[in-house]
Amino acid sequence: MLTFVTRPAGARAPRAALAVSAAALVLFASPAQATDGYFLNGSGAKAKGAGGVGIAMPQDALAIAANPAAATSLGHRLDIGVEIFVPDRGAEIAGNGAGLDGRYSGNGSNPFVLPEIGYVRPLSDRVALGLAINGNGGMNTHYKANPFASFGAQGVAGVNLQQIQISPTLAVEVVPGHSLGVSPVIVLQGFEMTGAQPFAGYSQAPANFTNRGTDWSAGVGVRLGYLGQLTPFLKVGGFYQSKVKTGDFDRYAGLFADGGSFDVPEAWGLGAALTPVPALTLGADYKRINYGGVAAVGNPIDVLFQGRPFGSDGGPGFGWRNVDVWKLGAVYTASDRLTLRAGYGRSDNPVPRAQTLLNIFAPGVVRSHYTLGATFALSDRAEVTGYAMRAPRQTVRGEGSIPAPFGGGEADVSLAETSVGFSLGLKL
Repeated sequence: MLTFVTRPAGARAPRAALAVSAAALVLFASPAQATDGYFLNGSGAKAKGAGGVGIAMPQDALAIAANPAAATSLGHRLDIGVEIFVPDRGAEIAGNGAGLDGRYSGNGSNPFVLPEIGYVRPLSDRVALGLAINGNGGMNTHYKANPFASFGAQGVAGVNLQQIQISPTLAVEVVPGHSLGVSPVIVLQGFEMTGAQPFAGYSQAPANFTNRGTDWSAGVGVRLGYLGQLTPFLKVGGFYQSKVKTGDFDRYAGLFADGGSFDVPEAWGLGAALTPVPALTLGADYKRINYGGVAAVGNPIDVLFQGRPFGSDGGPGFGWRNVDVWKLGAVYTASDRLTLRAGYGRSDNPVPRAQTLLNIFAPGVVRSHYTLGATFALSDRAEVTGYAMRAPRQTVRGEGSIPAPFGGGEADVSLAETSVGFSLGLKL
């Protein structure tokens, strides 16, 4: 795989391949987090500083993870970034007849260090290859005080989902100013759940429900992209990513619907970038993520009481619905060496009010995201980029959220997020 993007000779190629390999190893050790449900809100430090906008506004090599057609517009470059991510997750239960009432913090593990890397190399004036490795998304909660202790749960409660995507990319400028790109999307994912013993009694395979360690699975999908220069001032783009059918989490075959199946949802999006004056570019993205198309994520808990236990065909999931995501970003060239960025993103909340009980484990409910960023050119060939993101606390208040067999009452879930990140960009 690495020979796909390395140079045929010279000292730089081995260093690039070594960096890619090292980043992949670190990614496996890091639980990924996200803001658009459990997807990352942007690919690459520059996009993240501009609200996550990237479909029609490629700025660094990680842009190919948002739109593979971007590879023809980036030149020969390597970008290596790292993000320090601090989510603030929690839950409150009230009116429960089984003794669950209380406030609970899911912040037993913080912060998270999340690397990413992208490399793009033109083969000609019209053809470019690339490789991006980054976190597709994930979710982590760690409740030292187990919210379900009154049910008989033991130990720490929480989940740790990691999804890493590896995207080899080919892009071709089919006519001047208009490019198409394709990326086979290789997904590697790990999952662990702890402290959910009472729910195992409602599973078709109770021995494979909780506290089974980390299980791994993999799958391959495809991402297609288009990027076009419609006028000297306007670019447009779009992408489509297929649903990624992955192998089952066998250790959690009693938790996830269809015997441990946990696929990556289908997604698609459109973007535009306008440059009204040479120093300023304004970008906007729209993205659709079809969480409801994955049974383990989208099925409601209600089916449990319709004769379908956890782990069965069509069994319960987390009740997530499909979401629409909007992003706005601005990039301003302040001088030959300094570029400034700002942005805003708005995502639908995927968790309905009636589905908050299980989402104590996965409260991916933040909606608004505010970002700032900047790039400073160290030389003609090297630059550093930094950014910061804040997603204010969002609370989903349960309504009919705890079924009567579990004691009734309501479960509220909340999440806020803060992150800072840096990257080094090299023009090769």
